[in-house]
Amino acid sequence: MKAIFLANNKGNIDYVYPKATQERIKALVDIDLDKVYAQEDLEANPDAFADVEYVFSTWSMPGGSEDKDDFARFFPNMKALFYAAGSVKYFAKHYLDKNIKIFSAFAANAVPVAEFSASQIILANKGFYQACRMYKSADMYKAAGDVSRAHAGSYNTNVGIVGLGMIGKKVVELLKPYKLNILVYDIFLTHERAKELGVTKIDTLEELFKVCDVVSNHLANVPATVGIFKGEYFENMKANGTFINTGRGAQVDEAGMLNALEKRVDLCAVLDVTIEEPPVNDNRFFTLANVFMTPHIAGSQANEVARMSEIVVDQFEHLLKGEPTMYEVTEQMLATMA
Repeated sequence: MKAIFLANNKGNIDYVYPKATQERIKALVDIDLDKVYAQEDLEANPDAFADVEYVFSTWSMPGGSEDKDDFARFFPNMKALFYAAGSVKYFAKHYLDKNIKIFSAFAANAVPVAEFSASQIILANKGFYQACRMYKSADMYKAAGDVSRAHAGSYNTNVGIVGLGMIGKKVVELLKPYKLNILVYDIFLTHERAKELGVTKIDTLEELFKVCDVVSNHLANVPATVGIFKGEYFENMKANGTFINTGRGAQVDEAGMLNALEKRVDLCAVLDVTIEEPPVNDNRFFTLANVFMTPHIAGSQANEVARMSEIVVDQFEHLLKGEPTMYEVTEQMLATMA
């Protein structure tokens, strides 16, 4: 059996696959740990990969959609692709059409996003963001404290979760130790399943925004969710409400949201994503005092990336042993995956 590493940014392999994980792969299959192939290698020598059965990759995987090249054609005997990152939507179809299995680390990448989001929810309940920005001098001590105390805290507080996929479920799990009322908007969630999870299903986003102190977005990045968060939802949020977005910027009517935040200075937006990343310098994202942004950092980074490669190598071991596997991506899943 032969395997290769494949990534256009060759440094991504060493970043995501620690040496110990690479050695695990080497013990299972014939692979050159010193070689990472890129798109240019495939195109320069297209017949050289006929004996490759397994591919290990991560961010910067060569691939494309219907209007781009089908890089799966270079692997006529490929059995499985192990993608140590999240979304596979930009290349998956070509491989699935050739009956090549794809295993993704979407479950591993969900963990840091959920941890990031849960921590933000708890901080938002205390008015942390506004109080922190205000408290820049001794004179502002009381005013900053008053802002914090105007927020609901994390006891019997309504927290809204939008999207109960892998990330949303993990956020709910992480919030379980707190006495919170977790309300969920997800069109695929039944009231029966909500009861099993200990959450309350809310039928419309409009209602969720009206009744929750914090709303956190975890929707999949699909065409149906573009612009789903309308400006009017923000205008009608509870007093001192907070919107947290670690999903995608395209899911938000950004102009409508910013207009609402200008009118409602009690509201707060905590954004890890925007439509344009980064926004232009004169954008209101940078000028409004109730907008707090991070540069798309919720997903796996630093030590966290090792979790992704460990998960896909675990699946490789199970596959070789004929044992049940997890995290295999099917064509049906692509319609609702991020």
